[in-house]
Amino acid sequence: MQKNHAKRTVLALFLLFAVTVSAQAAKIAEVIPIGHTVGIKMQAEGVLIVQLTEVQGADGTRSPAKEAGVQEGDVLCRAGETALHSNDDLQKQVALSAGQPIKLTLERGDAEKSVTVTPCRDKTGAYRIGVLARDSLAGIGTLTYVDPQTGAFGSLGHGICDSETGVLLPLQEGTIIHSTVSSVQRGKAGEPGSLQGEFSTEKPLGTVAQNTESGIFGTMTDDSLYSELQCVPVASADEIKIGDAEILSNVDGDSVQRYSVQIVKLYPANDEYGRSMMLRVTDSQLAEKTGGIVQGMSGSPILQNGKLIGAVTHVLVDNPMEGYGISMEKMLAAS
Repeated sequence: MQKNHAKRTVLALFLLFAVTVSAQAAKIAEVIPIGHTVGIKMQAEGVLIVQLTEVQGADGTRSPAKEAGVQEGDVLCRAGETALHSNDDLQKQVALSAGQPIKLTLERGDAEKSVTVTPCRDKTGAYRIGVLARDSLAGIGTLTYVDPQTGAFGSLGHGICDSETGVLLPLQEGTIIHSTVSSVQRGKAGEPGSLQGEFSTEKPLGTVAQNTESGIFGTMTDDSLYSELQCVPVASADEIKIGDAEILSNVDGDSVQRYSVQIVKLYPANDEYGRSMMLRVTDSQLAEKTGGIVQGMSGSPILQNGKLIGAVTHVLVDNPMEGYGISMEKMLAAS
């Protein structure tokens, strides 16, 4: 997934906005930084329209959804009085319509709208409305922190969005599962690299309750990744300094390692793109292994002076040795 900044960036996973920091963040004084990859599976609340298409029928070509005013990025919630939870639900309602108009209720941004679409037959005789839709996503990311007192976790530092539309996936339910890194596609200028993971569906680690622009959040049901780890203090945004820092990342097998980075720039709290800091990889071992920051490292904890200051979120496409991070203060405020 990609978002255009002054410099091209790509999520170091699967985009960001400025979050007003609340007093709630200050209540969490310490957490356990993790840095281990996890598999993430999410089911959408509704059906996300990824692309409008044309239906090839005996009488010509039409796009019923487009004609009705449906747009890419819309989330279809209901067909008539029937709730839509999956692509199968939508296809069933279109088939049952037998070509009669269907009232679709959809969400577009923060607004709810209704449109009436009239399905048409394709060349096989099946009724279609001319959409490509998505009801789930899966990928690999990095677990940022766990609060051992409650099991609450945060991951990624950015939301899980549809790669085609950039729309934040409306969450119905989600799960994080155990993963290991089987291989790495090294990053290079113009070509972001990625971690290749192996998931174990028999080892669920927790449930996802929130998909926000500043990360995904939920509750751990298995403490195997952190039962022997220690808490560290959470830094406030004004404690973050330009200079040396470390990230915790899992870029090989099941092992989490510390890698040196430098914080090279700090951004104001109201930054247009939600960035808190720019960082540069200075660790030769990480540079050799991955080429810098790669997709799948989103959520890697950033530590400085013994405190957790934030998480890796983006990599610069033109220079994988550099990327962006979100402050821990912003991330906790969104949880």
